[in-house]
Amino acid sequence: MNYKISFSKAINDALYLSMKKDKNVCVIGQLVDYKSGIFGTTTGLVNKFGKNRVVDFPIAESLMTSHAIGLSLSGLKPVLVHQRLDFAMYSLDSIINWISLWRFKSAKTSNISLVIRVIVGKGWGQGPQHSKSLYSLFSHLPGLKVYVPSNPSDAKGMLINAIFDNSPSIFFENRALFGIEDIVNKNFYKIQPGKCRKIFNGKRLTIVSFGNELQICKRVIINSKYKKLVDLIDLRTTKPLDIETIKKSVKKTKKLLVIEGDWKSFGVSSEIVSRISEDKNIKLKINPVRLCYPDSHTPASSYLENIFYIDEKKIYQIIKNMLK
Repeated sequence: MNYKISFSKAINDALYLSMKKDKNVCVIGQLVDYKSGIFGTTTGLVNKFGKNRVVDFPIAESLMTSHAIGLSLSGLKPVLVHQRLDFAMYSLDSIINWISLWRFKSAKTSNISLVIRVIVGKGWGQGPQHSKSLYSLFSHLPGLKVYVPSNPSDAKGMLINAIFDNSPSIFFENRALFGIEDIVNKNFYKIQPGKCRKIFNGKRLTIVSFGNELQICKRVIINSKYKKLVDLIDLRTTKPLDIETIKKSVKKTKKLLVIEGDWKSFGVSSEIVSRISEDKNIKLKINPVRLCYPDSHTPASSYLENIFYIDEKKIYQIIKNMLK
């Protein structure tokens, strides 16, 4: 059975169904037990499963992440919510030196089954300490899976998969997506990481994106004359990276545009362009193009935000130039 719900409700559904299926699934984070939930994603869970499984936590991000490690090693399946990625940075020691390498150090005899939900993206004049994405930082680490859903259906299926995977995962949610709606299967289902999704099929330009920027790009193409000319690929996960689907598309179109809602230097877009450029079987007509944030900290004023962030006009102009 399918029904139309928002991105935030899809996250809520994934948590509800997972907690209903397995009593070891629990949710921890600041204000997760509040009536409003975290952007609506945890609303009502404490009423259904109680305060022992939906646990509020003090403002102590490092301690909270370390606590989640202990919960996982005791046999539970914690879903940890960091409301802002910027403050999850206090947890880097736990993520880099413990979570990502636990399976490796134990010679595959022990796993940390843990999902870390991190909320990113543009808001209301947030400035440099409340707006980072840092996709490449986590994608750089062996041992982690990195999910970046762009729509409600993927958000639900990928979160359920992450919860029941034996690997630790970073699950990115862009706050701009929480309100968007789409048709979602009402049942319990999983979407495996490492497989792109083709949105549009075209022969003249490959566009790769993910998260909120994928939705912006999709709107541009729908409202333009380029829908039949563009292969639009939703990356879905940055680790593992489905480079083969991208290569197949670029061999056909011979042009590549990668759109990433993060800084340009040393990013996911750089990795994709590098892998395409290294393939001797791919002959490009023009140099690949990356559309990313400037290598600058995020401004707080609305005027400067409009210059900094990726929008429809910027995407449209680049597509237009590449399809001349």
